Amino acid sequence: MSVRRRVDTRRLGAILLATVVLAWGLTWPVNKVIVATVPPVWAVALRTVIGGIALFILAAAQRRLRLPPRHDVPVLVSIAVLHMIGFGVLSTVGLQRVPTGRSVVLAYTTPLWVVPGAALFLGERLTPRRTLGVVLGLTGLVVLFNPLAFDWAQRGAVVGNLAILAAALLWAASILHIRGHRWRSTPFDLLPWETLVASVVLGPLAYLIAGAPAFVIDAPLAGMLLYAGVPGTALAYWAVAMASRSLPAITTSLGLLATPVVSIVVAAVWLQELPTAEVLAAMGLILSGIAIGAPKSETAPPTTISAP
Repeated sequence: MSVRRRVDTRRLGAILLATVVLAWGLTWPVNKVIVATVPPVWAVALRTVIGGIALFILAAAQRRLRLPPRHDVPVLVSIAVLHMIGFGVLSTVGLQRVPTGRSVVLAYTTPLWVVPGAALFLGERLTPRRTLGVVLGLTGLVVLFNPLAFDWAQRGAVVGNLAILAAALLWAASILHIRGHRWRSTPFDLLPWETLVASVVLGPLAYLIAGAPAFVIDAPLAGMLLYAGVPGTALAYWAVAMASRSLPAITTSLGLLATPVVSIVVAAVWLQELPTAEVLAAMGLILSGIAIGAPKSETAPPTTISAP
């Protein structure tokens, strides 16, 4: 590959990565508005169905739509259940009860839980650098959950925070399975089928938990659901997969850490949710810990860190 072509490829990768950060950064405030009128499980089900349809169309347009290999079915189901359903539902339940900034910061603690999990289950070495990263990140959590400042009497807030932390743990479990799996196809090629599995489960689950839809989908709500499903899910997953082909994986991983920053800024401007000093301090510590603990060479597939 010529030097000029290599530079152009890197530039395109950087543009795609920036697009993903903006798309997912906006997705959290958009979802916050959606759950003001739509029950969280229905919100996740609807955006998953919309995103799944878009992913099937995108895969077919790229001639990459094929049945998943039998060997990859376990990890396909794992991602659908742990990430798309578990993380999606719990993080959205939390988002309904917790300000957007705090929600996204808590959700992005996921890589902190991956480090000890990888050492325990995958035999990855817990280096001093990674240990320092985990300590910094956990310090950020302590700042966020200062027992003297946190209002434990607000049951909704407590449930919401715990739901998002549980969501982060499920996302971490999904990442560990992805890292330990020997892939036959690519993570992106499995995405349409993952959304199909998730949609088949989420529809009945939403009806069972929240009952028949009692909300009205007007034009503004339809627009936000379309955003959450298409740019916020399908196109963002495609873009991060393409960016990962032309950028070092560590660049992609660290670049995606800008997502919480975008979400906090958008929530402050659009939703008037000004971040507290505790949220900003915790975000700085957590993201610094993730950046410090990131390995110098990353071999995991793109979906190990990509999620809204």
